[in-house]
Amino acid sequence: MSGSSTTTQGKFLQGSTMRHVINMTATGSIGLIAVFLVDVLNLLYISQLGRAELAAAIGYASTLLFFHTSVGIGLSIATTAVVSRAIGSGDSLLSKQLAASSLFLITGICTALVILTYPLLGLLFELLGAQGETAQLAKRFCIIVLPSIPLLALGMGLSGLLRAVGDGKRAMFVTLGAAAATAILDPLFIFVFGWGLDGAAYANITARIVLVTIGCFGVLQVHRLYARPCKVVFRRGVKAFASIGIPAILTNVATPFGNAAVTSVIARYGDQAVAGWAVVSRLTPMAFAGLFALSGAIGPILGQNLGAHRYDRLRSTMRDSLKLTLIYVAIVWFLLAIFSQLIVQAFDAKGIAADVITFFCIFVAGSFLFNGSLFVANAAFNNLGYPLYSTMLNWGRSTIGVVPFVWFGGAWFGARGVIAGYGLGVVFFGVVSVWLCFRVLDRLERRST
Repeated sequence: MSGSSTTTQGKFLQGSTMRHVINMTATGSIGLIAVFLVDVLNLLYISQLGRAELAAAIGYASTLLFFHTSVGIGLSIATTAVVSRAIGSGDSLLSKQLAASSLFLITGICTALVILTYPLLGLLFELLGAQGETAQLAKRFCIIVLPSIPLLALGMGLSGLLRAVGDGKRAMFVTLGAAAATAILDPLFIFVFGWGLDGAAYANITARIVLVTIGCFGVLQVHRLYARPCKVVFRRGVKAFASIGIPAILTNVATPFGNAAVTSVIARYGDQAVAGWAVVSRLTPMAFAGLFALSGAIGPILGQNLGAHRYDRLRSTMRDSLKLTLIYVAIVWFLLAIFSQLIVQAFDAKGIAADVITFFCIFVAGSFLFNGSLFVANAAFNNLGYPLYSTMLNWGRSTIGVVPFVWFGGAWFGARGVIAGYGLGVVFFGVVSVWLCFRVLDRLERRST
């Protein structure tokens, strides 16, 4: 299929919405599971070095870097939403110019963010509760990895463009290629070359170069989804990008803020507790990769159908997504509970670390039903023109739904209480987000008649 035809006609405007949701989620899940699996292996390799402070340092560094990653995710959400609407409207040239504008903005914004972060690293780790050698190790890891953040964000944007045209398979190859590079280089750099924690950092950088290379091939060579924007389109693109991107960034930054709050509270129980939370933080994205993929998958489906004013398909897409969320969480929760002890043994977790991991797998993992519902609703708000709803709900979850719950949970029940509070706080926001989403769909349809 030529790039022109790909971008002129939206493939999500006909056929079963459940089939589109499953296909896009499946291809997205494979790529994300590969990325998150490598992330888990990264922590597993570091754990095998036998120093708790190394695993804790990865935990602190990941919490900080998650802020930057979340900015990249927010920008890629804006990219997918803006370009998929242009595709749904049938304007091929506009979609190409908006794609180019988005990639330029992603690179510039993330480069500026990295420059601003460097002088604040010491203060940020102090606020997270890192101390002594653990804080120094976390800081060193970030100093090496931070320059590659613009590459990571650009790779996300390229993958988002491939999803916008409905090419879920090539979007999957983007993440699979990066994951494969990390899987090969991690043990080589950490153990064979003896670089330890630095080796994990260098493997990350190399993988992000691979990410951008594969993404550029799909977007520029296969779909030719790129055209130099004129000033009018660029200004229009900046406005549209900002209207979705700023709320989407704020929405996504809320999640690492909540994780940082958990890290800060659980740090009171020592490096073992932080190491256990680090395992949970790495385990959940891999285990629930389907939910993350689902929230990314429905964006272009909703965007194209909104551009074509197909409100019946918007509703069926939401219903199908929520059904898939329920089934997926039930299966994953069961598997985590069954294999909780094997997970503990794999990471050589002891004491509080083992208890934190086991408690999450058996009792708290089920709360991701409500996390998943919130993810789906947020994706809908971003693509339906109500991104501020996503921002308010996610910040509500990450503040009111996290801070008091983990604080009181920790005060009353220790490290287990912190994890339990993290799970309980999302229930209200998951329910409200779904209710509000269907209200928005009703409002949009009334406006169009």
